[in-house]
Amino acid sequence: MITPPRAVIYARYSSDLQRDASIEDQIRLCREYAHRQGIEIVGTYSDRATSGASLMRPGIQSLIRDAQNGMFNLVISEALDRLSRNQADIASLYQRFQFLGCMIETTSEGAISEMQIGFKGTMNALFLKDLAAKTRRGLKGRAMAGKNTGGKTYGYDNIIKYDETGEPIRGDRKINPIQAAIVRRIFKDYAAGISPRKIAEDLNKERVPGPTGRAWGQSTIHGNRERGTGILNNELYIGRQIWNRLTYVKDPDTGKRVSRPNPETEWTITDVPNLRILDDDLWNAARSRQGALKTKDTDVAVWDCRRPKTLFSGLMTCGFCGGGFSKVSQTKFGCSTARNKGPALCTNRLTISQSALEALILSALEETLVSEEALAQLCEDYTRERNRIREEASQNRSTLEKELAPVIRDHAKLVEAIIAGVPADQIKDRMIGLDDRRKELERTLIATPAPDPIRFHPKMAATSKLRVKALIAQLGRSEDALEAKEALRSLVERITLTPDQETGKLSVFLEGGLAALLQLSMGQTPKPPQEGIQNTDIVEEFVLVAGVGFEPTTFRL
Repeated sequence: MITPPRAVIYARYSSDLQRDASIEDQIRLCREYAHRQGIEIVGTYSDRATSGASLMRPGIQSLIRDAQNGMFNLVISEALDRLSRNQADIASLYQRFQFLGCMIETTSEGAISEMQIGFKGTMNALFLKDLAAKTRRGLKGRAMAGKNTGGKTYGYDNIIKYDETGEPIRGDRKINPIQAAIVRRIFKDYAAGISPRKIAEDLNKERVPGPTGRAWGQSTIHGNRERGTGILNNELYIGRQIWNRLTYVKDPDTGKRVSRPNPETEWTITDVPNLRILDDDLWNAARSRQGALKTKDTDVAVWDCRRPKTLFSGLMTCGFCGGGFSKVSQTKFGCSTARNKGPALCTNRLTISQSALEALILSALEETLVSEEALAQLCEDYTRERNRIREEASQNRSTLEKELAPVIRDHAKLVEAIIAGVPADQIKDRMIGLDDRRKELERTLIATPAPDPIRFHPKMAATSKLRVKALIAQLGRSEDALEAKEALRSLVERITLTPDQETGKLSVFLEGGLAALLQLSMGQTPKPPQEGIQNTDIVEEFVLVAGVGFEPTTFRL
């Protein structure tokens, strides 16, 4: 008996198709296709206004995760390029689904095979490359004409005109008088010696909306001179438009765009005197001050220099406003929002010394986080959830084994029939069909291993404490410090620092990293999880299980 397919639908539209109803249209087409085929739909996944050039999309990641858990065995989409336009990604996705015994069908191509993957993947990749070249060519033409090449610049309004046929003419801008006055104010204050942080604080205190409609930050003002970002570096304010200053490429591991400066010979520079907001004297005064504020060893302004990370930097948040905690002096941490954006957004001005915080966290990691009670509860919860998932997989495996036995038996009978004298051409198609089904079932069974009992060592709490002590000791040895630092950071998910009204000091709440804690208890060195990479190792399975409904272990220190 052939198991009826349990199908899901995946739909996506990208930024070149800004129409939210497109998702509903795709789902409707897929449902109609499934109905004609007699296929049951058990779920839908979607990504809205998201490029298909990367798999780093929440919808497709949920689809992959649920496929690994055996929740369906068929994916239906409108077309193959809805899943991905990247040639390597679509091939990898197809291979992964094949291993899991999950098929792909589209309403336009039907059942997907290796041939469609190779052909369509190549065509989609060429489409993206050709589209990028045409877009770039068009943008350069607009830049040379002094038109806007995309986005909205603070101090200006985008305007749309229409030609004689009623078609919109885009790319024109005009000065926004209110925002232009703010730009002049920023340059005057900065040239007068006021810091970008103080300028941002004053603007927020007066509730002046920032370029994105949210609060001002010092980085919005000072930006990066080399890349031409930030209010102080935008030459459009003196009537000089620069295009192609940066090239954006997509990181294949993260799917995120990364900017890289282009040489000045590749810039397209156009004079647009009608968009000038600043006079040369004010612009030069600001540039002169920028040139004076450089460190001794580099020509980057002091606020562009990135301090090296401390042991727990990037993991601390303010319990009052939700902003980050960072170095506010050589030895102390404080709320970045309160200092960079002013009391209008956060009044938490309390600080904590780096040495006190690190000592407190390290002590908690060694004693509280790896306590016998915490680990026992963690393993109990994990075992219960993991066994539930494995029980579902076991039932699916049992069904596959029951189907495989008669397939092998029927194929053997046909072989005996040929030996007995039945013409092979009369039963050839049936034999090929049975053999293909046998291979498919065997591949699926390999991808669905029989569940093994989960066992944890009774002395894992003691093991964990010893491992934490060893890692802390390694912090003092330069050759081992980096690895120990990363391992200890992986044990922490979040550190929340909240003002205590009674004591007038900061209360510290620590949230522990569950997967790393389990890994440490097994005598392994924990490592930060890599997004989008999932193995069959028990700890990686734990990340998938715990990521659904488990709460991090939380302690007040």
